[in-house]
Amino acid sequence: MASPLDDTDHRILDALTTDGRMSMRTLAETLHISRANAYARVERLRETGVIRGFRAEVDPALSGLGTSAYVTLNVRQASWRQIAAQLRELPGITHIALVGGEFDVVLLVRARDNADLRRLVLDEIQGMDGVISTRTLLVFEEPEPSGAPVGRG
Repeated sequence: MASPLDDTDHRILDALTTDGRMSMRTLAETLHISRANAYARVERLRETGVIRGFRAEVDPALSGLGTSAYVTLNVRQASWRQIAAQLRELPGITHIALVGGEFDVVLLVRARDNADLRRLVLDEIQGMDGVISTRTLLVFEEPEPSGAPVGRG
């Protein structure tokens, strides 16, 4: 089990969530800690899996993925691991979550257009062994991302 995070660790995570390309020098200056401390803490956060990686945040519409939807699935419980592996292989699925409630799985799907979304849901996902049913919720608008997690200030 990883050691608990302190206030400085949380401030590092907030800063890197806002700007993942921030230099260690800038990070250290922003947080008023030494560069050596910043390097050591970021490396520890990476080694323990708290920081899983650094990625570019891509605008889906500007990159050619103009249609977004949340797709819920009901699945046979014994098939979950196999279905999850198949879902990870499908292009356009950007988030997969096993959830509790009236459905079993929630997906965030990005597609070129409605026809591409239809093909992905009806042909690919519904065609998987163990998928009982799906429900598709089209996304009409997404707030501009701020870089910081929702609910943190």
